[in-house]
Amino acid sequence: MNRRTQFALTAALLAVLMAVQHSFSAEPIGSSGAEGLAVVQVLNIRGVIGPATADFVRSGVAAAREQGAPLIILAMDTPGGLAESMRTIIHSILASPVPVAAFVHPSGSRAASAGTYILYAAHIAAMAPGTNLGAATPVQIGGGLPLPGKEPQPGDEDEEAPASREPPRDAMAAKIVNDAAAYIRSLAEMRGRNAEWAERSVREGVSLAVNDALEQKVIDVVAADIPELLEKIDGRAVALGESQVTLETAGLDTSTIQPGWRIRLLSFVTNPNIAFILILVGVYGLIFEFANPGAVGPGVVGVICLLVGFYALNVLPVNHAGLGLLFFAIALMVAEAFVPSFGVLGIGGIVAFVLAATMLFKGDIPGFRLSWPVIATAAAVSGGLMIFVLGYAFRAQRRPVSTGVESLVGRPARVLEWSGGGGYVRLEGERWKAVGEADLAPQERVEVLEARGLVLVVQKKQPQLQRK
Repeated sequence: MNRRTQFALTAALLAVLMAVQHSFSAEPIGSSGAEGLAVVQVLNIRGVIGPATADFVRSGVAAAREQGAPLIILAMDTPGGLAESMRTIIHSILASPVPVAAFVHPSGSRAASAGTYILYAAHIAAMAPGTNLGAATPVQIGGGLPLPGKEPQPGDEDEEAPASREPPRDAMAAKIVNDAAAYIRSLAEMRGRNAEWAERSVREGVSLAVNDALEQKVIDVVAADIPELLEKIDGRAVALGESQVTLETAGLDTSTIQPGWRIRLLSFVTNPNIAFILILVGVYGLIFEFANPGAVGPGVVGVICLLVGFYALNVLPVNHAGLGLLFFAIALMVAEAFVPSFGVLGIGGIVAFVLAATMLFKGDIPGFRLSWPVIATAAAVSGGLMIFVLGYAFRAQRRPVSTGVESLVGRPARVLEWSGGGGYVRLEGERWKAVGEADLAPQERVEVLEARGLVLVVQKKQPQLQRK
């Protein structure tokens, strides 16, 4: 590939990256309603809350503000997610100049863990029938934090332990739980909701069904769908900054904000399984490029995959020990092709690879763990590649020498000049100096026995016996 072609590919890649950067926003919202009426904007939050979700809510709130929307509805169904992404969403809600209603919808949905915090932060908290919320205990490295409570003692079965007030036994867990409890309590007090239950949800991991949530003043309203929600919250006064705003939402049209290209791409690459695969493709791409200098293609693909993979790891809860072990495992499998370890390095690399994959991401957050099929497939591919490289090297070692002076052994030649046990022979069109028997004559056919530097040792070619 010449330099002009490489320059053109580089320029095209930069142009694509710039185009992607400019398109990284929420896509057009849609119609503004009949005869210019204001339209309620709906953002669907489905699945695990991560960086893509936080970016989607941030850009969606900005788009709704530009459209002059009277209300933003976050239609949620989430098992929870990353604390950093949750806080980013809550910051967007608290800073929003447009009232935000968090609505656990449709029926059968939930607002667990991070979803509970978002529900408490919203100006209006609503749920559909058949939904639930709670279980807001934060998750730490290695799984869920220990729920508070004293050590069980014999005979304590009939005693009611004051679990909600005793701190966790682990110091770090206590800090995380206390911080989370104070955070959700402050949100509850800001919105005038049940702060006691909010703290219990963090400290004890309790949950509530929709009717209980309404009865205990955890939420403001129960509605079957968005039109009913707009009817029920019409006329309610909500605090928007330092002022009070009365909602006028009855009969308003709604429009759903769709995530833009950037958000969909971010959601794709921040999937731990995708990030893991990108890292592997990037590493092997660079290995193939180093093994075949000038190939260009594997190197370009490898660098792009590595950069995108590292970006994903930057926003995901990565265990750096697992990441280091992953690169060490790849190094072991590559070294197996160059060091005669009889498979020890390769087997060790595969074992280290599986261990690295299982500990690559921190905690036990749903949706942010590597799936076992991906781990098994990646390990099998890496092992197969190692076996292929080993087999290729083994066959190369057993293959006869095809270059150099040593490759001339056994070849036939013809005497050109000979005198006293030395002279010159012609071998494959070339003139070689040779030594051998004294009775050789010009034009006699000989065979190369060995090579001593640039001098060949020859003997008379033995006639082949024909079998009858």
